[in-house]
Amino acid sequence: MNYRYILTLIIGIDVFILLLQTSILSISYQEASILYKNYSFLQQIIKTSIYFFGQNDFALRIPMIILHILSVILLYLISFRYLSKESDRFWMVLIFLLSPGIISSAIIVNSAGIIIFGLLLFIYIYEKIPNKYSYILLALYSFLESGFVYLFICLIFYSYFKKEKKFLLWNFLLFSISIYIYGFSLHGIPKSHLLDSLGLYSAIFTPIIFVYMFYTLYRRFLTKNTDLIWFISTITLILSLVLSFRQKVEIEIFAAYLIVSLPLVVQTFISSYRVRLKIFRKKYNFIFIVSLIFLFVNSLFILFNKELYVLFDNPKKHFAYNMHIAKELANKLKDKNINCINSYKKMSLRLKYYGIEECSIYKLEKYTKNKELENIVTISYSNEIVYRGIVTKINNK
Repeated sequence: MNYRYILTLIIGIDVFILLLQTSILSISYQEASILYKNYSFLQQIIKTSIYFFGQNDFALRIPMIILHILSVILLYLISFRYLSKESDRFWMVLIFLLSPGIISSAIIVNSAGIIIFGLLLFIYIYEKIPNKYSYILLALYSFLESGFVYLFICLIFYSYFKKEKKFLLWNFLLFSISIYIYGFSLHGIPKSHLLDSLGLYSAIFTPIIFVYMFYTLYRRFLTKNTDLIWFISTITLILSLVLSFRQKVEIEIFAAYLIVSLPLVVQTFISSYRVRLKIFRKKYNFIFIVSLIFLFVNSLFILFNKELYVLFDNPKKHFAYNMHIAKELANKLKDKNINCINSYKKMSLRLKYYGIEECSIYKLEKYTKNKELENIVTISYSNEIVYRGIVTKINNK
């Protein structure tokens, strides 16, 4: 069986599905904030895409899809060191593509997609190309994205235990630069979010895979089988859990560091599986099949999320609610020849991307029953009403 052709086909299907998703999602407030507020490297990537492709959903999300494709290729190339069989690499990539967190990072505009690509690129260059290029790449990371500060922390530990003094000093310098530019958040009254963090990790990777990731990292620690990927994944996992005792952490950023351990996870599973006689492999077959089922089901929930509104009495409880409505609302307003409106802060910023500017001529308010029916703007998915708003013309006289 030629797994490379199958793998290419699966990646092609994955990209096709992601492109279809661009027509379903609206820009979220967090994405709009990245685009319109403080300067960032990600903001410039998105603005460049919009410059070439126009202000539309395709231009907004295509940079993340491209980074996703490149990440898949890099992960596949890195896996040659850990997995000797083409079939093993095929299953690893499939697990990567089906992971809920990876699907989200491939289409949602945030730092996670950049972090995943950046980590895989660094690992590949560090292992394949002379070290001077990895030094240069790390220097670029210190200026491009605040989320790479955890990479410098991991590499400080890595270089200390591997007794690479020059690399340790370099990463300590870059860590200091990153802290100076972006700061390091330790905020709020100490309050444990540990269970929340563990729950989010389980949702991002599915419970079985997350537990097996944890087991893999712990087992390699006991056997002293630690390498660059182990340090990157383990140190950030520990750091995220420690910080969770005090504050709510950006799990999507830490999850990006944990996902690079996938070659180690698959290698550990395959080794444990093949060392046993067939009669003793039933437990591993069960774990593998159940994990795939979880991945497929979770992926379907993400890809067909609009159909899930029928399950919620309150649409706002839907996990993707913040990425819906804005585009449809903008089109409804344009149908009424309304091209500017005064709305609540988050919606105003989202509507701006779809050509609805902020003004004092019309006002958009949340629905109340005492308003006239002709002023109501309704958004429905699968015959389920998910949003109602009231549009009124403001009398400025």
